Amino acid sequence: MGSRIRTAAGALAAAAALGLAAACGGGGGEEPAKSAAAASGDPANPVELTFWSWVPNIQKAVDAFNAKHPGIKVKLETITPGPDGGYAKMLAGVKAGNAPDVAQVGYDSLPSFLVNGALEDITQYAEKDAAKFVDWQWQTGVFGGKVYSIPQASGPMAFYYRKDLFDKWGIEAPKTWDDFAAAAKTIREKDDSAYISTFAANQAPWMIALAQQAGQQWFSTEGDAWKVTIDNPDTRRMAGFWQKMLDDKLVKTEADMSNGWYKDLQTGDIAGWIGGSWGDAIIRGNAPKTSGKWAVAPMPQWPGAAKFASASWGGGSASAVLKGTDHPAEATAFAVWLTSDPESVNILLSAGYGWPSIKDTSRIPNLQQDDTVFPFYGGQNIWDVFKEADAAVGLDWRWPPVSDALYSTLTDNAKAAVEGDGTLADAFAKTQTAMVEQLKAKGLNVVATGG
Repeated sequence: MGSRIRTAAGALAAAAALGLAAACGGGGGEEPAKSAAAASGDPANPVELTFWSWVPNIQKAVDAFNAKHPGIKVKLETITPGPDGGYAKMLAGVKAGNAPDVAQVGYDSLPSFLVNGALEDITQYAEKDAAKFVDWQWQTGVFGGKVYSIPQASGPMAFYYRKDLFDKWGIEAPKTWDDFAAAAKTIREKDDSAYISTFAANQAPWMIALAQQAGQQWFSTEGDAWKVTIDNPDTRRMAGFWQKMLDDKLVKTEADMSNGWYKDLQTGDIAGWIGGSWGDAIIRGNAPKTSGKWAVAPMPQWPGAAKFASASWGGGSASAVLKGTDHPAEATAFAVWLTSDPESVNILLSAGYGWPSIKDTSRIPNLQQDDTVFPFYGGQNIWDVFKEADAAVGLDWRWPPVSDALYSTLTDNAKAAVEGDGTLADAFAKTQTAMVEQLKAKGLNVVATGG
């Protein structure tokens, strides 16, 4: 593998020119398009691939692939997720010429990988497989009309709630955000120790998902420049809603996935959670004695919405083919099989990797009947809710090549607002100002911003 990483400023400018935040469609390259499935290797002299991932028990899926593809041998190496773990090693490996062939990369980090010259153009091997995948998930790996990754899974949002308590309080699952606020008020009146939910200022991906569902996108490009519109009317409406919930003390302010939050799930002091599809396992694992008492409903909707809208917590994850691989066709074939073959998808679901990226989930056994999950939720097939939610994620949401800074800045600003230093609307406005500076610091042009 060669060392072909570009300078940061030049790469970022090139990425903006390609239309990072307005990517669409497949295509690119002069060679005829080939299906990834056609790459099978030679059993007598198998191609060797290295795959880096952090998904627990994903080795089972890798073993299944190797058994069915004797001409390709995939070796799994487990990594730590995030910018200071596996990502740093991947980027260093690309620069040194010894990166893995395929690596798990979050949808939110793909733009950063692209501008660092770390992704291989796999358009000719992958574009015929696009129809297998949910449109918005497929688009996360498409930049400037070229394909750089295969979607793995997402975290579509829904509302987990204690149905037994809602029934006792005479409340139905909220269909709108106004319903959500009314239910929150009723809960406080019925039980002064209970809350409908918590405002998780510790979770930037959660707050971003709330903004994504509210409407207007945060990042886009105009020509060769980025436009930042975090401080927009839809986000301000969402922030104002949650500010009033905080001011009226209708939600708790403790961090979710903290010890206190887990205890509140167990006791019913937290009666609901707007979470991703993978959150099912978190609730089951930390409040096992509440089995049979929970249900899942779609995310509440904003008034006047033309159609049902949802969002995905942190986007999701992709199998990215890294720059410099000697076997792009075989690497793409593995990436496509990993998240489209029913046997593999079923294995990964059991490992808690997220919602499948494929459109047709009818042949995934664990989505049709799950003797562990369904009884916990009173016999409900909760996956029907998440399938609808994933299909309702907007196509126009794009991540910037500064997602790490976005997460840390938004979390700091939101925590300050919750503690009384300004409002949540102020927190989003401050985050916009900071992101403009971050993009400029990386050598990018930024056009006039605002909602």
